[in-house]
Amino acid sequence: MPTRRTFLVAGIAGGATLAAAWWLRSGRVRAPATAATAALARLDPQAPAIIAAIAPVLLDGALPADAAGHSAAVDATVANVARAVAGLPPAAQKELGQLFALLAFAPTRIALAGVSTPWPEARPEEVAAMLSRWRESSFALLRSAYAALHQIVFAAWYGDPASWAAIGYPGPPELS
Repeated sequence: MPTRRTFLVAGIAGGATLAAAWWLRSGRVRAPATAATAALARLDPQAPAIIAAIAPVLLDGALPADAAGHSAAVDATVANVARAVAGLPPAAQKELGQLFALLAFAPTRIALAGVSTPWPEARPEEVAAMLSRWRESSFALLRSAYAALHQIVFAAWYGDPASWAAIGYPGPPELS
């Protein structure tokens, strides 16, 4: 059973790690991949790559099977996530920015996510294992991080009219 002291030490250590990751990453400025992902890249320059690695794993079976369609669907999902993030309140954007900073910083990516390669090179099995560990974690913070990633990717995918045909949804009814 964790004690209050253990909880406080873990909180301080986590906060220090987050601050160090943010500080070390803030010196690197990279241009966003596209104008559509600019809102996402403002949270962290690697955020679009992180979403591009996570989305195909979460949407396994829903994405087109052909390589060109698959790639276009992932790019559209990343752009839709960026639009969704742009519409979130500043506090939620800040929390997502902190999550992306932790996932982008190599030591915390390896320690917390168990992903040893940079996100663009991450294997789907590695990403799936990370998501599974986070979903079933005994730490509420990791479960919350999983839920945030899951919800924003699913909202971006299923909120896109281009994906409705694949699930048999005809779209919202016409109002006259």
